[in-house]
Amino acid sequence: MDALYDVGVIRRSCAEDAMPPGLAEVLNDFHRQHVSYCYWKSSRRIHAVLAGEGDVDLLVARSDLHRVQLILAERDFKFFPSVADRDHPATLSFLGYDERSGRLIHIHLHSQLIVGERLLKNYRIPWEGPLLSRAILHPTLPVRILEPTSEALLLVVRACLELRRLDLMTLWVWQATMRKFALDRAELAARVDRTTFRNLAAELLSEELAERVADAFYSGQPLETQVRLGRRVRKHFAAYRSYNAFEARARNAGRAGLWLAGSLNKHVLHAPRPWNRRAPGGGRMVALVGVDGSGKSTSVATMRAWLGSKIDAVPIYFGTGDGRPSLLLRPFKLTMPLMMRLFKTKPRVASHGKASGPAPGALYRLLLMVWAVAVAVDKRKKLAAARRGTNRGLIVLTDRYPQSQIIGFNDGPLLARLTAVPDWLRRFEGAAYTLAHRLPPDLVIKLVVTPETAARREPKMDPEVIRERIAALQRLEFAGARVVCVDAEQPLAEVIRAVKQEIWRLI
Repeated sequence: MDALYDVGVIRRSCAEDAMPPGLAEVLNDFHRQHVSYCYWKSSRRIHAVLAGEGDVDLLVARSDLHRVQLILAERDFKFFPSVADRDHPATLSFLGYDERSGRLIHIHLHSQLIVGERLLKNYRIPWEGPLLSRAILHPTLPVRILEPTSEALLLVVRACLELRRLDLMTLWVWQATMRKFALDRAELAARVDRTTFRNLAAELLSEELAERVADAFYSGQPLETQVRLGRRVRKHFAAYRSYNAFEARARNAGRAGLWLAGSLNKHVLHAPRPWNRRAPGGGRMVALVGVDGSGKSTSVATMRAWLGSKIDAVPIYFGTGDGRPSLLLRPFKLTMPLMMRLFKTKPRVASHGKASGPAPGALYRLLLMVWAVAVAVDKRKKLAAARRGTNRGLIVLTDRYPQSQIIGFNDGPLLARLTAVPDWLRRFEGAAYTLAHRLPPDLVIKLVVTPETAARREPKMDPEVIRERIAALQRLEFAGARVVCVDAEQPLAEVIRAVKQEIWRLI
């Protein structure tokens, strides 16, 4: 048995190479349970990958796949299915959370060697058994990797099947991709004996291709320019394609269109539509609430960036302040500065500006009624979008959440500030907040700060209003939701870590 697989040695290696503890435990379990596996991508980048800076692509013997899934579940790695058929049936994505670094660790399980263009892995390379039997233990890390000759041969085959200018996604990052293959090739060529390489190519490919592949690997010509070799390799593996050439090109184009639509939605539209990976067991809604200056917007943006690279996460802003306004409220927001110049005072419940005791005038009441109706309609649309998003498997992150327990502020009904309002108008507005009560978030995170901190972060806020809102926030309840209070007086890094832990526990 390899000495490096001793548990204590594994832990020392992890500490030296900044490997997430959860990943180290998974690899240790693989050893203890005699799982046949190896990391099958670039050994040159293995240190960065195991530190959490890239996907951990593991080839696992099919007979061990179910045991591997149990090991991952026991170590709090969760299965995240991809949208539609983006992933091949022989590949599975598991995500884990590393509390130390705050990163998501992506383990990509492969029970078959599936390669091809970025959005359509159309070819299977039937070498799983030989490559796993030849896999070796990394000299300094507790992980099994491809033996160098196997990695070199697989690199040439992957270059022939993956590096095509017809693939628009690869063409978009062509220079970076070429550089990655070139560096991997140079590093391996210095370690791999040509005769050994040629013999393995003859064993796994054919005598006819062996010499050509060896020449391609050791020549100075870039792999992506060896068009004739690429055609021969594709012809050799044609029997292992999932789709013929025409259907593969059509599917690749369709997936590229969906990828572009998903990117547009992710960065601009924020519609509740899945585009990457769904949450396991269905979507979840997380609401971050707190007074102005507690860090809600910063936390939502950070959580979205944290989740967004791996999981479908959509932000929804339920406020009417400095956040991104909806199309419905945008015209009102644009005219608001001009309107507010007409009024020297505002009702005492207003959060910014000079609060006053006298009742607002008739013009202010009329404008507030119009604004309240628009806000109520906007909240109902956003509540419906949030619920549709969770039904479709998205993680919905909301900045604020409507409530009707605390009348007058804290995202409650606006018409409560006025006296002479028609009953039907109050009922219309109240329906939006009733809907919010019926559709509670799964998790509510209250960001708690002191009045002094809120006043320092938001100097335009009225101090008395700050105190009233903080006191009201403590009383605020969300029936049906799990409510967690986070001390937002801590340094931002600690606040973000606490919020991440709660969200990861939820999903």
